[in-house]
Amino acid sequence: MKSLRQVLESLRIGFDSLRANKARGVLTALGIIIGIVAVITTMTAANGLSNNFKESVSALGSDVLYVSRMPWIVTGNFFEFRNRPNLTLEEAELLARRMRSARAVNPTINTSKSIKYRSEVIENVEILGTTDQQMLVASAVPEIGRFLTRFDIRFNKSVCVIGSTVRERLFENVDPLNKTMKIGRRRFRVVGVMEKQGSAAFFGGPDFDSQVFVPITSFVKAFGGSHRDINVAVKAPSQASLADFEFELIGEMRKIRKLRPSDRDNFSINQMDSLVGMFNSVMGVVVTIGLVITTISLFVGGIGVMNIMYVSVTERTKEIGIRKAIGAKRRAILAQFLFESMAICAFGGLVGLAGAFGVTALIDRLVMPATISPGIATLAVVISMGIGVLFGFLPAWKASRLNPIEALRYE
Repeated sequence: MKSLRQVLESLRIGFDSLRANKARGVLTALGIIIGIVAVITTMTAANGLSNNFKESVSALGSDVLYVSRMPWIVTGNFFEFRNRPNLTLEEAELLARRMRSARAVNPTINTSKSIKYRSEVIENVEILGTTDQQMLVASAVPEIGRFLTRFDIRFNKSVCVIGSTVRERLFENVDPLNKTMKIGRRRFRVVGVMEKQGSAAFFGGPDFDSQVFVPITSFVKAFGGSHRDINVAVKAPSQASLADFEFELIGEMRKIRKLRPSDRDNFSINQMDSLVGMFNSVMGVVVTIGLVITTISLFVGGIGVMNIMYVSVTERTKEIGIRKAIGAKRRAILAQFLFESMAICAFGGLVGLAGAFGVTALIDRLVMPATISPGIATLAVVISMGIGVLFGFLPAWKASRLNPIEALRYE
């Protein structure tokens, strides 16, 4: 009970000191405020970026292997990859016949074209020639309308399915279904709009919502295909069999390309894990750099707190002497100044947390989905109070060790 009274008394004295020096307390806490805002924003932005990326690339499918001329992440001799022969539509069709264990084999071919509806024009939109198998290898489905059918592919129908961003920018408030739009110089009828998927464009990936899907046969007829590279998505029977399935796929591709046992593969097998692994590596470096910078900011703020606490001890030397003369113990003096330091830093942490909520709201509205988790908020307050203890300890220790006789003589 006595110890609790001493703690409460120390808290009261510490807060009385802060109220008497409001401007100094606020300026001292400013470094902590900036540091906490930086720490929370860095962690929240990193989490938001990671979640957004993983959600976006999940559309590629974790049980899907992608056969292409180039690897998604190029390491080694670039010219070796560049000089490889393009995959052809004939090879994709042959692969589909041979890979009987595959749940889906979907060839795709892409280009960039301007698209137009009435007076609205969007430049450099990715046009993806694909098949009805796209629905089996991707997780996204049409929000309205339908996707491409075998009938569309077989009879080269001039139909298309657009992404949500294309709908917003090109059609605005107009219902796009059955409207005719121009892709390059060719006319296509809109039969569906894909649900919103997000973008991996910040990491060199596609912006899924800005794509336009057309039948691959219509693509070849309208835009040519003999000189373009085909990519083939092959869906494995199950996630567990992916490794064995990859060996089978490599073997079939080598047979199709008539490679000798001594020949190196002249194609690449890609999968989502490679993108996720590279993203995690890059984000690890970015987050580390961000946390180092914010840690420096908090350290500078902590030094500011220490300096102000030394000033406070010096200004109140006589008060400390009086308290010791009437029986205050060292631990009571130590607790008083520690609580004062913690109060300054806790104030800075709470104000910084409020500022971080504002910054996060702007990020969520203007850039990408982002929220501050309760764990991050709690950690920010704990860190700020920890800085108060760490950087306030030496001044508090000095105050507790003052000789009462010399302190009473101090002017």
